[in-house]
Amino acid sequence: MRSDPADRNDPDLVAAVRSAAGRLVAIDAARGAMAALPALRTAARRFPDPFAGSAAHRWDGDRLAALAELYEVMGWVLFDAGRPRHAWRANRRALALARLSGDRWTERLVLLNDSMLMSHLGRPRAALEDAARVPGARRLPALVDSLVLIRRAHAVAALGGEREAVRLVSRAESRFLDGASAYDPPWAWWIDHDEVLGHRGWVMARLGRWDEALPLLHRASTAPGPSYRRLFTAHLLAALVRAGAWREAERLADDLAPRAAGIGSARTLGTLRATATALLRGDGKPRPHCARRPAGCGRRCPRPSYELPAGRSEERARSAEPAVAQCGP
Repeated sequence: MRSDPADRNDPDLVAAVRSAAGRLVAIDAARGAMAALPALRTAARRFPDPFAGSAAHRWDGDRLAALAELYEVMGWVLFDAGRPRHAWRANRRALALARLSGDRWTERLVLLNDSMLMSHLGRPRAALEDAARVPGARRLPALVDSLVLIRRAHAVAALGGEREAVRLVSRAESRFLDGASAYDPPWAWWIDHDEVLGHRGWVMARLGRWDEALPLLHRASTAPGPSYRRLFTAHLLAALVRAGAWREAERLADDLAPRAAGIGSARTLGTLRATATALLRGDGKPRPHCARRPAGCGRRCPRPSYELPAGRSEERARSAEPAVAQCGP
């Protein structure tokens, strides 16, 4: 029978829980969420849900807060590893533990994670509700506020609010540039300029604003950073295809192919798979300005002006390509 962690003879349970959370973060950053699943299962066995018994109401605040942090990390890993239902449950546990311990900063991070999960599941209104619960009576520090604005921008873009989404994501970068402060929580370390730019590009791609989206996604995808940022590369490829930038998409796909086996994010792989499927079916989405015109309109529509900088595939011969595309048959 599994013993209750609150009753174990462990002189430093708080440190053990936080060490387990730190290990998950390190594996995720280096090799991706799917690689972190074995360590997650080990942590779940060692530190089971205290609400399953009576432990939660007997633990002190430090133990509850440490376990809230662990469940928050579990929720993130499960989400990026393609386990959305399990991620949602981990988020619920993390929220309950954070509230019971009075740890408002962990509660905020879980809400921001859950907002991202809801957007991913096609529930933008629920994503907005999560983001709306993050602010409090005092103004949030710049890094956290920028993340709230990013979550709101994704959800609003999914709802079709182009002008408001652009305003929100532009404001997010502005708030980030206000700089970190002593008031930012410790977990805000990963919110850097490349993260913000990547999300700005992603939101622009959601809106079909290719000339803005492509350079932002390229910068974020080529900057050094944790493994999960390969998601920006996947969204760059999807945006190139949807924009009709076939030559650049081919170059990027050739560059990605030998590295695909090392991608440890189910979200990234899912985005790449969806793009590949669209290409194989021949139903890559047309540019919005062409899609709105009647078939046979004869209007000549400009291609996106963006071109990927030269990379490892540059030695390949470039095929001649016309500067404009015919709208309609």
